Amino acid sequence: MTAKKIFLVVPFLFLFLSKQAYSQKASAFIKSTPEAEGVSSQGIIDFLDAASKTKHEFHSIIFLRHGKSIAEGWWNPYRPDLKHTMYSCSKSFTATAIGFAVSEHLLTVNDKVISFFPNELPDTVSKYLDELTVKDVLMMSDGQEPDPTGAVVIKENWVKGFLALPMPHEPGTTFLYNSTGTYMLSAIVQKVTGKKVIDYLKPRLFDPLGIEGIDWETDPHGINTGGWGLRLKTEDMAKFGQLFFQKGKWNDKQILPAEWVQDASTIKIIQHPDYPQSKRDSSDWEQGYCYQMWRCRHNAFRGDGAFGQYIIVMPDQDAVIAITSETADMQGELDLVWKYLLPAMHKEILPVNKNIEIKLQQQLASLSLPQLKKNDISNYEINIEGKTFSLEPNNKNLQNASFQFKNNICQLILKTDTANYVLNFGSGKWQAGETTKHGPYLVAAAKANLTGLPPFKIVGEYTWKDEKTLELVLRYIESPHTETIICSYDGKNILMTFEKSFDPAKDIVKGKMNE
Repeated sequence: MTAKKIFLVVPFLFLFLSKQAYSQKASAFIKSTPEAEGVSSQGIIDFLDAASKTKHEFHSIIFLRHGKSIAEGWWNPYRPDLKHTMYSCSKSFTATAIGFAVSEHLLTVNDKVISFFPNELPDTVSKYLDELTVKDVLMMSDGQEPDPTGAVVIKENWVKGFLALPMPHEPGTTFLYNSTGTYMLSAIVQKVTGKKVIDYLKPRLFDPLGIEGIDWETDPHGINTGGWGLRLKTEDMAKFGQLFFQKGKWNDKQILPAEWVQDASTIKIIQHPDYPQSKRDSSDWEQGYCYQMWRCRHNAFRGDGAFGQYIIVMPDQDAVIAITSETADMQGELDLVWKYLLPAMHKEILPVNKNIEIKLQQQLASLSLPQLKKNDISNYEINIEGKTFSLEPNNKNLQNASFQFKNNICQLILKTDTANYVLNFGSGKWQAGETTKHGPYLVAAAKANLTGLPPFKIVGEYTWKDEKTLELVLRYIESPHTETIICSYDGKNILMTFEKSFDPAKDIVKGKMNE
């Protein structure tokens, strides 16, 4: 083998072995082959191929069949050991905390919500507010309209803010997605147990399932946000799904009552009962809502979170599929599952096909997100090397920006009135780091004064689009999101354009070089 071929093969081999090592270390599931569990490896390959040709950006997938792991993959720079923001998948865990509290006779689903917060009530308690029960909140029929989340989280006291809002509908009659309703469930758990949801669930759910290293945002009063803000690994998602498939049993021990699992995963309310059947048949958002879970087509149910975080439980197929991603079309991702993975499952063991199995494993090990093309215009770097630019007033509260280049690393320092953010970007490679700077779609958390999360893990890379345009890509690899910063420089002035996926709106910041 020539030196050039070795140079090309070694990086791929290192990536393959690294992912294998991560997988073997992380996996709590017995490993099997797809065919041994009645699944076509070619069907999984077809799914991965189709996914690569869409606008969906997949980050990870774990496919369980008969309780065994038959396919696991992470798109570099995402990894098995990294947590991932769950968004509304968090809701299913909050509802499970309610289930444990019910089983311990700390509350019932028919308890009135106001009974837990006698000191937070508005001066006048309306008829519908008085009638609101835990069950109404679990099934997203709080009676409020519109969704009050944006109005509530900017307040210092979220419980009081939620209870003070108008309630035009009779609770239990009208479906409306309401993330602060789930927050109220978290607040109720904390009220009756004296513990945050994450701490209450630790000995009951997380420890038995071997879920470690998780975190969960909290409100200004130290209450977990409930409806969002949980971060855990893809394997942890798969464990949670498998627990529900097994009716609350784990390692032959009943850790969550089977009655609760059944109740929590069956239809409680139809989202839009007036929709024509044809429209309902084509949507996984019109199959009925459970207790902080959705029913799916094909008799499945799921926890799901914004931008494509899925825990899909398929009882008829004895399968669980966990997915993390960033997408603007969540239905489109589910359609890929139904089109390729569902028909790949069979009742009987399939014939061994070693070539296809090896091809699948190689494909899973080599998954990677696209990287920037490396354009070496390093002679232009000296024009902004060490320079600081004063920035005009902007909605990102940035005051100045400066650049350093060394050993194929671009260091961008952004200064606000309260912090300095040092961000490193590699040329032709991902440069790993951490930051307290909120990324795209996480800015709402900053405005809501949320706490409970450590600095964000990031990777960055850069390239020169031309001699006057520097492109910086910053991935928040424990979230679905990426921020792209385009810096255009004309000698003295700089124009910084901040972009986020799926959002045509761009933040443009102008600046001038300090003399």
